[in-house]
Amino acid sequence: MVPDRILTATASDGSFSIVAGITTDLVTETQRRNALAPTASAAVGRLVTGAALLGASLKSREKLSLQIASDGPLERIIADVQLNLDRTGKEADAIGARAYTRHPGVDLPLNEHGKFDVGRAVGRGYLQVTRSFEVGQPYVGIVELQSGEIGDDLAGYLGTSQQIPSVVALGVLANPSGIKAAGGIIAQVLPGASEATIATLEERARDMPPVTSQIGGGAGVEEVIASLAGPLHMRYTREYRVAFTCTCSRARVERALLGLGSDELRKMSSERPNTEAVCEFCKTAYVVSKDEVEDLIERLSSR
Repeated sequence: MVPDRILTATASDGSFSIVAGITTDLVTETQRRNALAPTASAAVGRLVTGAALLGASLKSREKLSLQIASDGPLERIIADVQLNLDRTGKEADAIGARAYTRHPGVDLPLNEHGKFDVGRAVGRGYLQVTRSFEVGQPYVGIVELQSGEIGDDLAGYLGTSQQIPSVVALGVLANPSGIKAAGGIIAQVLPGASEATIATLEERARDMPPVTSQIGGGAGVEEVIASLAGPLHMRYTREYRVAFTCTCSRARVERALLGLGSDELRKMSSERPNTEAVCEFCKTAYVVSKDEVEDLIERLSSR
């Protein structure tokens, strides 16, 4: 199996850039952690793939969150991404991503094209993209969903909120036994590009074989990029590893409990011997004993 990786590249004439990646293992782990049904796997997998691709533009300690809120049966999907750092705090050329949906069991009949009906599973609603920086206020962009197919919606965000004409193709090939292939590609027109360049990119995107068909057939990221770039020479600028990475921790759980205040903590302590918190993304369960809750109350009292 081709390993997960993301490549960034720029056309030799400077007219457009491409970021593409294979995310089969990332989506497989997301599916496993969340027990996603096939249709839910396709939707969540596309969003976390899109987040991972956009993550290639992040700097150290920046974070990106993609949230879909809609009227479809999935209702809400969230994908977070950040650059993983090494032990010295430097960028490790690795992208960490995670995702979940409120309703992981959603599974709909295939659409008229024999594909996962992600558009109906998502429905109508909004895509919110939040980019958080190490210092300063986060940037938040909100756009109406174009189709609910995720790729169209992400392209709509890039074109509307960031004013960057973009081509986005995201795919997940799944069945009841698991994820067979996943990946995506985003091409963005650079300043000064001609209308002809934009038209050519759009035409190539329509003619390009599905990303999952390419990956499932053994294609690497370079081949996926070439399928969109055509004969134009591409200069590869950076390579990233990508993996499911959750940032939850016991310390974060304790901070969340402290935020409830003394009265609520006393109520919890009197009602149950243990308090359990489960991470929505990775489903790790953190058990906080009654004695530990009492310690938290004492910490609040000493402030």
